[in-house]
Amino acid sequence: MHPAARLAALLLLPLLAACATPARDPLTEDLPDMGSFRLAHNIVVADSMQQVPPSRRASPEEWVEVMTAEIDRRFGGYEGDRLYHIAIAIDGYSLAPPGIPLVLSPKSILVISANVWDDELGRKLHEEPEQITVFEGLSPGTIIGSGIVNSREEQMQILARNAARRVQIWMLQNPEWFGIDPDAAAADAARIEAIAEAEEPEVDPDALAEQAASCVPTADDPCPQVPAN
Repeated sequence: MHPAARLAALLLLPLLAACATPARDPLTEDLPDMGSFRLAHNIVVADSMQQVPPSRRASPEEWVEVMTAEIDRRFGGYEGDRLYHIAIAIDGYSLAPPGIPLVLSPKSILVISANVWDDELGRKLHEEPEQITVFEGLSPGTIIGSGIVNSREEQMQILARNAARRVQIWMLQNPEWFGIDPDAAAADAARIEAIAEAEEPEVDPDALAEQAASCVPTADDPCPQVPAN
């Protein structure tokens, strides 16, 4: 599915009535063992990203800065004996704006594609990029729309932090890349996944895409805008 269509479809999420804590700071979180991993190059690009309305605007340079910082925060402290590169492409985003009717209740969303390279081997450790979709997460503010409570910069930081966490979960699901004990990696991935699930709503993007495609707008029930491919 095209990232922009996927992102726009996710804006159809219904109003959620539960609260959760904001994204945890990785500097205070109990980070897992990553075996031989040591971060070499942290590469983030946003040349082809798409903004899906309704959304506040953020430049490619701003996304590169915040995503680079959050990858560094989560992975920069590892001191394994082998160098790896993490490369992230920002595919699309939506930053919930203030003043949006409660009927739409948009959530801030970020879609990225992740790659991991082994420096010694000089190649990627997988064939296809791992596409990851994250939400800003729920809080008393996001129940009524995060754009009313959180600044644009806060929304971006939380999304980038959530994305970096999802990148680590994916890496732990491939423990052979880093010489990690598979059982330990699975346990750590499950623990971090539980944190992510507590902070981000569960969605079925494909089902929501079908809903977006068939949506008929009315005065009381607007449809998200899906850009052309």
